[in-house]
Amino acid sequence: MEVIEGSAAFTDPHTLRIQTASGIRTATSENILISVGTRPSPPQDFEIDGQFVINSDEIFNVQEIPRSVVVIGCGVIGIGIEYASMFAALGVNVTVVDGRRRPLEFLDHEIVDELVHQMRDRGVLFRLGETVEGVEVKRNGRSTVVVSLASGKRLAADIALVCAGRVGATDSLNLAAAELEADDRGRLVVDENFRTTQSHIFAAGDVIGYPSLAATSSEQGRLAACAAFGVNAKPMSKHFPIGVYSVPGFAWSARSNTN
Repeated sequence: MEVIEGSAAFTDPHTLRIQTASGIRTATSENILISVGTRPSPPQDFEIDGQFVINSDEIFNVQEIPRSVVVIGCGVIGIGIEYASMFAALGVNVTVVDGRRRPLEFLDHEIVDELVHQMRDRGVLFRLGETVEGVEVKRNGRSTVVVSLASGKRLAADIALVCAGRVGATDSLNLAAAELEADDRGRLVVDENFRTTQSHIFAAGDVIGYPSLAATSSEQGRLAACAAFGVNAKPMSKHFPIGVYSVPGFAWSARSNTN
């Protein structure tokens, strides 16, 4: 097996052009599996600067623990709640803003209510049902991020962490050359064997959408490989484990919609 590190894009349905550190390479294959994952969805009403207004990928570049954080978004995938609870556990003043009336609205309400109760005990302030109109960095001595809400409220913090969902990282793949098309969230549609509309091109993991979990993604990749090489394999289980890595954390069994 050869591993090629670089950025790939289709030139035709069977060929990839790969930009590597040492130059351009070409790879041709009978079967191809796309598993490029996702990237943070950019906000529409303000910009990410990577220093004071950051997304959930850039959080790993933060050099010191901030005194205060505004977390924008606590919805479908739970990243906002996870980071909010982690910062609160470190003694950071945290405010969570989301347009929904409930965080993690797809979960059991009693579990979410208990999580919110424990986070509030740690000082987390929830501004639910609020829409963010803009984010501005004030640079008067120590830089301050000001988050403006549609209600007229203004929240100040050291950093704003934007957790507004994720989109498939397919925009640089030149899918048109492979006669493929992603949806408006950058995701690919597959059948029960993880084939795209091109029978020799498969996709697995976050790039095909729900449930977007490490455990299910690895199993999807295995089943796609089995289908590509004609190996009989049992379909994915109807249920799979899922968890939210908050403080405290919790987990449950969810039903798959992939079979």
